[in-house]
Order: sequence, then structure tokens, then C-alpha cells
Amino acid sequence: MTIFTKIAKGEIPSYKVAEDDQFYAFLDISPLAAGHTLVIPKNVEDDYIFNLDPELYQDLWAFARKVAKALKAAVPCKRIGVAVLGMEVPHTHIHLVPLQTEGDLDFRKKRPEITSDQMAAIAASILAEYEKL
Repeated sequence: MTIFTKIAKGEIPSYKVAEDDQFYAFLDISPLAAGHTLVIPKNVEDDYIFNLDPELYQDLWAFARKVAKALKAAVPCKRIGVAVLGMEVPHTHIHLVPLQTEGDLDFRKKRPEITSDQMAAIAASILAEYEKL
């Protein structure tokens, strides 16, 4: 079982921003920017997004789109950047990152320090926006 599956099952705490029957979205604990969110399928641990069943693949992107809209409403930014890498955790995941510039999507850059109180507030704000959609 991957760490992301354990997070989706509630076995490991996370800053949840959205959830439905198939998918779970939560804040990255090592974010590129405040609000950096990971979107995962709950019940499929394949580490390569293009291996997903076509319907699940489309549903994952539809869920991520809704989360991105909530994220943009909750966190001031010019755009929400998207990355699919899947190198660190063997579980399909989409990165949604609030951007001010293209350089904000550089995974090699120094990560900002965000307190747990700030993370909780950001997650609550995104979840509130998600629930409005």
C-alpha cells in the first residue's frame, strides 16, 4: 500500500482540500508554493497516469479541474500550474501549483516554509471553495 493510499484512507493525516468516491486532493507537505495540491485516485496505485483505465483517467482530470478552480479562488495567483511526474511516490498523482511566474513550477527550487496552522487554513479555504462548485 502506498503512502498516498494510506493518506486517502485516513491512516496518515493530511490537509484535505477535496474528496469524492474515487479521488482525494490534499496539500503537498513540501510545497512549491502555498496551496500546492496533490490529486490522486483513491483505489488505484499504478504509478503511471497513462496506465489508468480511460474512464478513470478522464474522471481524474475532471476532478482535478474542479479542485484547480477552487484552488485559484482560494489562493491568489495568476494561474494554476499542472505537473504529472510520479517519480517520488509510486501512485498516480497530479500536482496543482498556484503560479505567479513560470519559474514557480520548478521542482528543484527551495521550498517555502509554511506552518501547520497556515497549511490548515489554506486547506480549509480551498475546501470551502470546492464545496461551492
